[in-house]
Amino acid sequence: MAEKLIKLPDVGEGVAEAELVEWHVNVGDLVREDMVLAAVMTGKATVEIPSPVDGEVIFRHGEIGDIIATGTVILKIRIAGEGGDEEEIEGGNSGEEPRVKPAVPPVAALEQVPEKKVEPLKPKAEIAASPPVARPLSHATGAPRAEGEKPLAPPAVRLRAKEAGIDLRQVPGTGPAGRITHEDLDAFLNSQGSGATITTGLQPNKAVQEVKVVGLRRRIAEKMALSKSRIPHITYVEEIDMTALEELRTRMNGTQKPGRPKLTILPFLMRAMVKAISEQPGINALYDDEAGIIRQYGGVHIGIAAQTPSGLVVPVVRHAEARDIFDCAREVARLSDAAKNGTALREELSGSTITISSLGAMGGIVSTPVINHPEVAIIGVNKLAVRPHWDGTQFVPRKMMNLSSSFDHRVIDGWDAATFVQRLKALMETPALIFVEE
Repeated sequence: MAEKLIKLPDVGEGVAEAELVEWHVNVGDLVREDMVLAAVMTGKATVEIPSPVDGEVIFRHGEIGDIIATGTVILKIRIAGEGGDEEEIEGGNSGEEPRVKPAVPPVAALEQVPEKKVEPLKPKAEIAASPPVARPLSHATGAPRAEGEKPLAPPAVRLRAKEAGIDLRQVPGTGPAGRITHEDLDAFLNSQGSGATITTGLQPNKAVQEVKVVGLRRRIAEKMALSKSRIPHITYVEEIDMTALEELRTRMNGTQKPGRPKLTILPFLMRAMVKAISEQPGINALYDDEAGIIRQYGGVHIGIAAQTPSGLVVPVVRHAEARDIFDCAREVARLSDAAKNGTALREELSGSTITISSLGAMGGIVSTPVINHPEVAIIGVNKLAVRPHWDGTQFVPRKMMNLSSSFDHRVIDGWDAATFVQRLKALMETPALIFVEE
C-alpha cells in the first residue's frame, strides 16, 4: 500500500500561512478523487482543498481555527497499489488553481489513529449508501439526560408532553439513539405516583452553546477591536431632506435606457462624496499611526460594507471619481452580487480609502459606524422615512434620512467633520448640484 501526503498549498501573493476553517473528512473516511477534504482561509478568501486520489484518510493535522504554514502536511491518504513510499501532494491541486470564494493561535496537536486493517475501496454508490454510525447512548440506562442534552422524540410525543406539562429531558427513551416513544411517555406518566415530578408551565432553559470564533468572523472581530482600540471616534449625525433626490431617482429609473442599472440612493451619495472630497481631500486618507504618516489619495476608492452569509465584507468601488452615476450603480450591484455569491476576488475586497455603511430599511434612526482601519472616515446611511418637517410656516410631510458619520478625531477635527457632512447635505438636498461640473 502507498500513501499520499496532502500539504497546505501555496495560494500565491506572498501568503505564508492560512487558517483552517473546515474539515470535510475524518480519520478512517474513504475519499474519492476531487472530493473536498478541507477549506482554509487567507485574508477574506476561502480555498477548498480537493483530494487528488481515491483512498482512506489515515492522518489528519490541525483543528478548526488553527493557523497552519504553507507546505505543512495536513492529511495522509492510503491508496491501493504496490510499494510503501510516501508521495507528496501539495494541497491536492494536481496542478490546478485553488477554488476561491469570499468569506484568522498555536497549531493543535497532530490527530492520528493506530494502524488498522484496510478493506478494499467500495464503489461510490456503496459509500453513499453506507449507514451513519450511531453515537453511544448517554442515557441507555434510563437516567435523566445531562444538562443541555436535547431529547429525541417525534412531534406527536412532544405535543402530548407539552399538553401534559412534562419536561421531556426527564423522560428516559428506549428507542434508537435514546428516542422517546409513546410507550416511554406512558410509563413516565404511570410513574407519577412513585415520586416522579411533573413540571408544569414555563421551564427554565439552562443550555449553553459554545461557538468558536473562527474564519471570517474572527477577522471581523479582530478588525473591529483594532479600529476601536486605536481610533478615537467622533460621530456626527445630520438629517437630510431626501424628497427632491427621491423624485429625481424615481424619474431617472422610469426613463432609463436599456442596459442601464436601476439607481438606488448609494450612487447619488457616492457622487456627492466625490465632490465633497475634492474640497476636503484630508477626508479621503489612510492614517499610518505607527509611522505617523497620513496618506491622502487622489483616487476615491469607496468601500461598500455588505452583509453576506459568511459575515461582513467590504467590496471596493475603485476610482469613483472617474465613474458617472450609472457606472457607480453598475459596479455596486456587480460587487455586491459577487460578495454574496462567494466569487469576489481578493483585490476586490481591499484597498478602500473611505467606506459607506448602509443597513437599508433596517438602518434605524441613528448609528455609530466603526471606521474601517486605517481609513479616517465612514459614512453611515440610516433609514429613509416620511416625517413631518417644518418649512417655516407649517409642518409638511417630507422624505427624511439621517447620515451618521464617524471620523478619526486624531486627524479630523470636529469642524472639518461637520463641514464635510454639511456639504453632503447640501448636495443631496439639491441633487442637480451633483451633476454640475465645476
